[in-house]
Amino acid sequence: MIAGRTYWIIGASEGLGRALAHEMDDAGARLILSARSVERLASLAGEIGGPVRVVPMDVTDPASVRDAVDAAGEVDGVIYCAGFYEPLGVAEWEPEAVEAMCEVNFMGAVRVLGHVAPAMAARGHGHMVLIGSLGGFTGLPGAIGYGASKAALMHLAENMQADLRGSGVRVQQINPGFIRTRLTDKNDFAMPFIMEPEEAARRVVHAMKTGRFATSFPWLFSWLFRAGRFLPRSLFLRLF
Repeated sequence: MIAGRTYWIIGASEGLGRALAHEMDDAGARLILSARSVERLASLAGEIGGPVRVVPMDVTDPASVRDAVDAAGEVDGVIYCAGFYEPLGVAEWEPEAVEAMCEVNFMGAVRVLGHVAPAMAARGHGHMVLIGSLGGFTGLPGAIGYGASKAALMHLAENMQADLRGSGVRVQQINPGFIRTRLTDKNDFAMPFIMEPEEAARRVVHAMKTGRFATSFPWLFSWLFRAGRFLPRSLFLRLF
């Protein structure tokens, strides 16, 4: 399912994306790596044992996305894990930061998949993996911009899966909890069940090998978020 196939990892330079590149390489995939930092991508490519290409891309720039799509060419799969995060509540709302989260976390996926998804549908095969977040299941304190952008990305995955059922194109939504990265380092609160990027990457690749549309982890923590949608709102917020 993965070995010998070409996967384009978007957001590969740091954190989960970087760990995914190693995990996918171990699984035998041919890799295309994209992010803004050419230097970080080049260093990552030097760590990869299998076939790898570097295609720099800024997902917030439509021209950069078009150029990268042309450079990447036909791919068997795409993993969208580009992400940006600033911990912000309403009182601290920073318009530029909130807009940046929406641009990177959601609109970037719209730009890329607007080229990739129709091509896969026309060919009748392909694999698209969107990395959501447990924070996308319901509104949380201090998550202005981030939660909404991840919720939109997760909804997009559901739209595509509904359209592409039976087409030969697989769509998956994978929703991790806290991962120890330079982004979560910004948090000043305890992060339950926090994972290292390598562990999260193993879980993502394991999920990719299954037939499930949606996978959320860690299981116990994810159950709280999923069940929270059915609890009275006041009760759910008290839990946090």
